Amino acid sequence: METRAGDPGAFARFDLNRVDSPAFVVDAAALRRNLAVLADVRDRSGIRLLAAMKAFSMWRVAPLIGQYLDGVCTSGLWEARLADEHYSGEIATYCAGYKAEDLPEICRVSDHVIFNSPGQIARFGDVLAAARVRGERFDVGLRINPLHATGEVPRYDPCAPHSRLGFPIDQLAPGHLEGVSGIHFHTLCEQDFEPLQRTWDALRPHLQPYFERLEWLNFGGGHHITRADYQRDELVAFLQSVRAETGCEIYLEPGEAVALDAGILVGTVLDVQDNGMPVAITDISATCHMPDVIEAPYRPAMLGEREDGDDAVRLGGPSCLAGDVIGDYRMPDGCHPGTRFAFLDQAHYSMVKTTTFNGVPLPSIWLWDSETDALERVRSFAYEDFRDRLS
Repeated sequence: METRAGDPGAFARFDLNRVDSPAFVVDAAALRRNLAVLADVRDRSGIRLLAAMKAFSMWRVAPLIGQYLDGVCTSGLWEARLADEHYSGEIATYCAGYKAEDLPEICRVSDHVIFNSPGQIARFGDVLAAARVRGERFDVGLRINPLHATGEVPRYDPCAPHSRLGFPIDQLAPGHLEGVSGIHFHTLCEQDFEPLQRTWDALRPHLQPYFERLEWLNFGGGHHITRADYQRDELVAFLQSVRAETGCEIYLEPGEAVALDAGILVGTVLDVQDNGMPVAITDISATCHMPDVIEAPYRPAMLGEREDGDDAVRLGGPSCLAGDVIGDYRMPDGCHPGTRFAFLDQAHYSMVKTTTFNGVPLPSIWLWDSETDALERVRSFAYEDFRDRLS
């Protein structure tokens, strides 16, 4: 998988020795720039724009996000609780499969409760009715599967064959929308405007008979809106057109776009040996700290990597997993024990996916403002964090 982010931005002048290792460092100024771009698209198109917490849940910057966007979207009870505690604005919750015991609180904190199938909506009808009797104010949405694949990697494509995500659009019937206020779909992953246009063109004939019944349409996330070459004017015109045609409130749920190029992951070389090529062990683990490197897979960009030379070194983590390999790199300042380095564009998805497999320590979390040079350690982790996840 090719990632089209990785701009060093202000991190090109950040001293990696100012933080411990490993460490996530997020630039508040970069977040503000991304959020301003998103807010501009929102304002020009007249839509609602929610930040996807599944990609970036650094609640220390929730007040900043609230200054620009209309709220957040969450993926179940725990994210919804976090949103209720720290974020402002609307909360839209979607989960592929709800538990009955979780729904009362989800209904309490959410403005939109989005289901994966009409069967779930019917099965939980009594729970939803009871919540409304208690005075909870929320509406119900249905996620559909447009059956129009656009993704580069099937593992990340909600429209891949036999996908579990969303109700197949070719099965949608009028009865499925009883009590449903809106339709949700999410099909993109780090993509431009054109795949969204194609998806809507495929979906529109199926939804057109229901436009008058629907209050909102949610086009999900995966839109790389804050990337420099994204077609933002075309997106704005498209969203204006859809609003006018459907009469619906339109939502977007960018996640990666909120924190694109806004964070790095700092690491240290622990050891170097030769096994047909230089091989370095680092305190950054692909499997523990950047699992998408293995799952996608993809090669994260390195801050200051040299473009040429015959001295590439293979970097891998400290875990016992043989496949805990990040990739081959030409280090900017050579490679020896103690060398500091950083991977770019690691604020989103990496931070939310970290694990303590093998007892590998979690990276600390720092907030830097490249405009003021203020640096704050937001969170660090200790042995107890590892111990208390076990029994």
